[in-house]
Amino acid sequence: MNTSIFEVHLFLWIMLKYTPQQLQKLEAILSQSDYVVRYEKGNFQSGWCVLEAKKVVVLNKFLDVEGKIVTLQDLIPQINIQYDKLTIESQRLFDKITSSNKLEALNTEETKIDTV
Repeated sequence: MNTSIFEVHLFLWIMLKYTPQQLQKLEAILSQSDYVVRYEKGNFQSGWCVLEAKKVVVLNKFLDVEGKIVTLQDLIPQINIQYDKLTIESQRLFDKITSSNKLEALNTEETKIDTV
């Protein structure tokens, strides 16, 4: 299976709409794992930074809603989410995010293998 990054993002767009309500659901995953989400201005190369010791996630406040959602979708699988603390709705959303990120990672690996 050779899926492009565009197809993965299309899948995410279909599964996860870029709305303020969807942004709140992603923020809830972090807050239920005791992370604080802050929006600040700064020079973030990737649009975010995480202060693990303080459980603070800082996102670039100049990102639009879509940018914030995409950033959180990329970020959430990389940090220590306490799955058992999540509500059922948040667990489902977390599962969608992590499964789509695994699909993207798998396709990246397949592309590397194809080019060797």
